[in-house]
Amino acid sequence: FSDKREVQQQNGRTILRSDPGMEAFSLRYHCGPLIGSSGFGSVFSGNNLSDGLPVAIKKIPRDKVYCWARLGVIPTYPNKKVPIEIALLQRLCEVGGHGGVICMLDWFEVEGQGFMLVMERPLQCQDLFDLVTDSGGLPERLALRFFRQTVEALKFVHAHGIVHRDVKDENILVDTRTLEVKVIDFGSAALLKEKAYDDFEGTRVYSPPEWVQAQSYHAEPLTVWSLGILLFNMVCGDIPFHCDEEIIKATPYYTRHVSKECKALIDWCLLLRPEDRPSLEQILMHPWMEVGEKENKEEGEHSSLPFAAL
Repeated sequence: FSDKREVQQQNGRTILRSDPGMEAFSLRYHCGPLIGSSGFGSVFSGNNLSDGLPVAIKKIPRDKVYCWARLGVIPTYPNKKVPIEIALLQRLCEVGGHGGVICMLDWFEVEGQGFMLVMERPLQCQDLFDLVTDSGGLPERLALRFFRQTVEALKFVHAHGIVHRDVKDENILVDTRTLEVKVIDFGSAALLKEKAYDDFEGTRVYSPPEWVQAQSYHAEPLTVWSLGILLFNMVCGDIPFHCDEEIIKATPYYTRHVSKECKALIDWCLLLRPEDRPSLEQILMHPWMEVGEKENKEEGEHSSLPFAAL
């Protein structure tokens, strides 16, 4: 991985990234209250002191880092070793980023505290878990809108040599004004490879049967399985499988009415054999995706959709 200090324009906003030996974190950012936590660290709300814009600040203690990567030569810290999450997010920034993937704005190594990642944060946002929980299940049109954006974002991530490995509703942030989504939390992510993985740091109930049975999986079939769980969750209001026995049966039971086209896509993603599942590109070309996208455009849904519809 290379490391550069540069200013970029991304989605109309200036992105500043710096190496950890520069100005102290406290001179640039205000860290506010805790807004979430996981096995890899804690996330706090915050603000950029120079412009007042909101940011999210992820603190990762050194003892919570399970995988490290080396950045290229940094003036003060040659061949710097950092959590792989920083290296992967920086790779995505360096290729221009994607509107559906969270952007890392800055990062620091703070003595005694580990690493601090400064991420973008929409002014009005809510994670998909809360939206689904509050609504008891989303209308298919809205689920399709969120799902398409998520698949396209993950396709971008894969295209640049990264696999997320923890796709779930809690890791999808929704801007409640624009209904645009961002995939967040790359704490479980890894470099994409053709060979099988024998480690998994994601969420068990989103993991595929091949992992539960044989502790092995490949990147795209894993991602597609998790997307099937996600889509079922969005339209039915809950995940289809809650224990290993249900996962290895791979037979979802639909608790709400779901169109046959949507059901067909979910069932395809949740096929037991990894080689029988679709690719990300095949998901995007599925009839449910194509017909629903056409209906959305005809109805002008891309301009606005009130959350009263939930």
